[in-house]
Amino acid sequence: MLLDKDGILQDVIPPRPPLQSLDSLPGSLAQKVYASLKQAILSLAFRPGERMRKSEICEELGVSRSPVTEAMTRLASEGLVDIVPQAGTYVTRFSMAEIHEGAFLREALELAAIETVATSITEEQLVLLRRNLRIQEALVRDEDIAGFYEMDAQMHELILSFTGYRRLAFLAETSWVHVNRARRLNLPSPGRMQATLAEHKAIIAALEARDPHAAREATRHHLRQLIKFLEPLVHERPELFANH
Repeated sequence: MLLDKDGILQDVIPPRPPLQSLDSLPGSLAQKVYASLKQAILSLAFRPGERMRKSEICEELGVSRSPVTEAMTRLASEGLVDIVPQAGTYVTRFSMAEIHEGAFLREALELAAIETVATSITEEQLVLLRRNLRIQEALVRDEDIAGFYEMDAQMHELILSFTGYRRLAFLAETSWVHVNRARRLNLPSPGRMQATLAEHKAIIAALEARDPHAAREATRHHLRQLIKFLEPLVHERPELFANH
């Protein structure tokens, strides 16, 4: 974490947690390595600006250099790593321009989706959202940031899936990739999980009321909280951001 329990930014960086085991991942060897490395980047296990050493990754995952190289090339195409000839591969620093663009695209998709869902949501779909919300509440009580993050993402995915448009979740995830990584800086801040839970409750209450306007406004408010948090962080932790 980059914030302690009192919200103080820390300069001491804890050791990186282990990479996700390849045995738990689907696909070819290169796909598994890619998924493991991407998860580590998005979770900030690999920090912005950190060098990713192929030899260490190969040893930890028990693979040759070839699938690691292939995975890194794919990550570079997504803008998650920078491959510098004769220097190495580095995790891309945050870019507020890319974060703003991603947030804009995600907001456009989610606001359109929530309005549609608010007029067509079924009781069975509401049951799924309420169940997700109850799990979120338990995770907040347990102060389980990682678990809450997963259920947060699942709630948004459920709402997008309720539109019936199969490609919508993929488009949202693609546009959100840089924002998604930056969100990991947000949840550890004091009170943010509780505030996020309250925002989720407002969204689901609007869906239960089948009120498109209320659902749209609750979603807009929720999505814009991240930018409010990140903008001052550019100056407080400039080493995490590009061009600072």
